Amino acid sequence: MDSAAAADRDLFPAPRSEVFRDQGKFRTRFNFPGRNLPDHDDHGYGPLSTVVESFMDPGTLIRMHQHRDEEIVSWVPAGVMRHDDREGNELVTDAEHLLVMNAGSGFWHAEETLANDPPLRMLQIFVRPHDLGLEPGIQHGPLPDPEPDEWRRVFAPAGSDHQFTVRNAVDCHDVRLDAGAGATLPDVEGRDAYVYVFEGSAEVGDAALSETESALWTGEGAPPTVTAGDEGATVVAFLVNPDAPVTRQGTIGR
Repeated sequence: MDSAAAADRDLFPAPRSEVFRDQGKFRTRFNFPGRNLPDHDDHGYGPLSTVVESFMDPGTLIRMHQHRDEEIVSWVPAGVMRHDDREGNELVTDAEHLLVMNAGSGFWHAEETLANDPPLRMLQIFVRPHDLGLEPGIQHGPLPDPEPDEWRRVFAPAGSDHQFTVRNAVDCHDVRLDAGAGATLPDVEGRDAYVYVFEGSAEVGDAALSETESALWTGEGAPPTVTAGDEGATVVAFLVNPDAPVTRQGTIGR
């Protein structure tokens, strides 16, 4: 899609991020939602700071380290991510489970894959909280089973009637689309949408996106439909209030 046409429709596609860090058995690609907008002076978009695509080979240990003043969601569509922390939790996150670390004033954790685990590819989502020094904590548990071609709500703002929450105005949905199937973006008043194609290819409105490409929709008019390409697609959508008050002192998700 022509970028000028996208701008006219308040839809801003972006290619695969080139911000990639290779640490051998642990590799990360940093996606910055604010960079979809021309001349935007913030790498994040409101409370959604960064969406990190993370890869861990079998037998990888990321040693105990601290996060502060950020909400970190680990979404693992395939593979296994093993979490230990100084609170005594030993948690396994996979396609059926979600992990939300509300780092607040400080939370120490380690991540690991065992030698007999499959290769891990996941998203780690960094949300800016509305205040500094909040109470730290962790949420972990099963996700609802996904339904083909239907959006599943993954997490919601604190105070919502949802099992998994973050402390700012971001909702997250995912969808697994069959080839050629479509699903209209969820519509929440006052929210814009950052859409990330995790697997396959899809059109968001008139913007054709390949795997690991994204689009930012700035919320004017009816939300666009996401339509999968010939091989289907797994897509994640973040509904963001760009005017929400934010802090910007997180360990990673500044």
